[in-house]
Order: sequence, then C-alpha cells, then structure tokens
Amino acid sequence: MEILDGGVGRELARRGAPFRQPEWSALALWEAPQEVKAVHIDFIHAGADIITTNNYAVVPFHIGEERFALESKTLVQIALEQAQAAVAETATQTRIAGCIPPLFGSYRADLFQADHVEALITPIVQTLSTGVDFWLAETQSCLKEVELVHQFIPKDGREYWVSFTLQDEIQLEEATLRSGENLTQAAALLQKIGANAVLFNCCQPEVILKAIVQIRALLPDIKIGAYANAFPPQNESATANDGLDEVRADLSPDVYLSFAKQWQEAGASIIGGCCGISPQHIAKLSTTLKAESL
Repeated sequence: MEILDGGVGRELARRGAPFRQPEWSALALWEAPQEVKAVHIDFIHAGADIITTNNYAVVPFHIGEERFALESKTLVQIALEQAQAAVAETATQTRIAGCIPPLFGSYRADLFQADHVEALITPIVQTLSTGVDFWLAETQSCLKEVELVHQFIPKDGREYWVSFTLQDEIQLEEATLRSGENLTQAAALLQKIGANAVLFNCCQPEVILKAIVQIRALLPDIKIGAYANAFPPQNESATANDGLDEVRADLSPDVYLSFAKQWQEAGASIIGGCCGISPQHIAKLSTTLKAESL
C-alpha cells in the first residue's frame, strides 16, 4: 500500500497562506513558497509515501496566458524545489510525483485545444524532469489530452500515472469521466500508451468504488489508486474558478477511511486525498491501511 498526500491547495488556504481565485495554489509559489514546503512536510509526517509538486495551478486557466508565458518555468521550479526541500528536511524516502495538471482547467473537457497542448506542457515537463521520481497526470477528464501529453513525457524509464476525475452523479450505472467518455475507452487508451497506474481523483468518494471495480475488470494487471475530494457534488457546469467550495463537514478522517477501506478491498493499492483532505485524514489512512496490508 502506498499513501499519497492530500489536497495542498485547500490546506494552504486552511492555514492562512496566500490563496485566492483564480491563482489557487499557485499564489503561494509567488508570495510564500515556504508555506508550500510546510504543507508537504506535514503530509510526510502524516505518513504520505508520495507528495506531488504544487504546480497544479500553473496553467493559463489560473494564472493567465501572459504570466504563464513569462513565469511558468520559474513557478514550476519553485514548486519542485519546495517538494525536494521537504523530502530532504524530513530525511525520508518520500517519492515526488511530477504534477501534470489539466492544461485547460479542472473538469473542462469542453475547453480542450489539441493545438495548444505542446506549448503548455513543454515548460512544465522540461522543468520537472530534473527532479521528479515519476509523472502523475491529475484530474484528467479528456482522453485526447492524456494521449497528447504522453507524447511529451521523457521516455526515460520513469512511470506515467494517469488519474481521471469522474462525474459526481452516484446514480449512474457506470463510472463516467467528466467528458462523458467511459472507462472502456479509458482502459483502451491506458493500454495504448503503456500507463503504469490508473487513479481516480477530485470527485466524491461515493463514486470511486464503482470505477475501481470496473477498471480492475478491464485492466487486471495495472496498479489502481484513488484520492477523492471533500467537495459537494460538482455538476457538469462546474469550473475550478467558480469560487471556493465549502468542504463537507461529514467527511471526517474516520468516514474517509471507511471509503478508503472499500477501495483497498476492491483492488486499490495507492490511496490519498484531493481537495479538502487534510494531513489528519492522511494520518488515519497511513496508520490503518498500511497495517492492514501487511
């Protein structure tokens, strides 16, 4: 069992670090990078085996096209350095996942532009390549974006993990990406590009179990993971810049653990948290799931 970290952005906001829309978690890279390191350290102390670089919001959707063109490499470098410093200062073997964010905004498959992928992904990948252990394409809702981004990932032996975000409608018979694409289509793409792991993130914990069961049947040999958010359901018109969603009061560390246990039993071996999942949640996952997997 490998434990991922939790939601860095909302943890920055919770502790009073610089945080606002539309910059989201990127704001702290400019104004208080030491706070980013502190959040990483807290997740490591909570038991995370993997932390993810805090460059999720370093895309034009959040910081604007002009600032991205001028400062993206600098900001991604700061994100990488803070993750590396956190690992060094904790003297652990924590692995660093290189964040490949949704290039056109969370949940927004409708904004995907194939001819812009190279310009957006290149500075991110080039900068992170110097120091990450593997790649994690997060909150992916569009299969074509996953496929095109993979073309620009260095083929140097580092693993490529893909994490899809799902529609939050729990009444759906099958798990479905935000784009409307299904897991049969996703599985075919993952096989085509040789992805090393498939995860599900930034959706309600209630919808993830169904996805794990489905993907395990489709791809029995791939590593599976999950890291849900603590938001209320996000409908098809939701966007990451609508405002700060309230975090669910009912999703305590113990309640989140009950979901995680179901994911583990269904075949997940990589579990953590997304937006609103705190170091306290990760500590509960780490102490319980690791013991149960021995």
